[in-house]
Amino acid sequence: MSQSTDLINLDTLAQELATIQQTGSKRIALLGSRHVPITHQNLIEMMTYALVLSGNRIITSGATGTNSAAIKGATRADPNLLTVILPQSLERQPLESRQQLEQVMHLVENPSNDNLSLAEASYLCNKEIVSRCQQLICFAFHDSRTLLQTCQDAEEQRKVVTLFYFD
Repeated sequence: MSQSTDLINLDTLAQELATIQQTGSKRIALLGSRHVPITHQNLIEMMTYALVLSGNRIITSGATGTNSAAIKGATRADPNLLTVILPQSLERQPLESRQQLEQVMHLVENPSNDNLSLAEASYLCNKEIVSRCQQLICFAFHDSRTLLQTCQDAEEQRKVVTLFYFD
């Protein structure tokens, strides 16, 4: 390996170690697939609940599945430590999501993305979420292109990324 590659790896490792060892609260982005079995949703909800009880701030999006479970867990622990960023306006969200989202204290809408496809708007939304976090926890399938691209973008920004696969 070249010396510059060694330095980048050492810098990355040092940053990840500092984030892991940080005892104060962190801004943790939690994203994942909409197509999640209920048992997995329960685990994600419990994990998010524990993260918030530990003082961490959670940033997620408003989709069903993973994000909905994260919203439930964070809301149960401390709704003030949850920020939900939508890929489009609230009106563009499915009815079952809208009812939950209307209860979120810190809700960011992106109506300027209403003219984009959901995939394009989701990618932009995920980029915004990653820009606001220190760590990304992602639940995906091996063919979840948007989520996997988000993880790659987060790694390029030297965020700590934890990726769980459902398949």
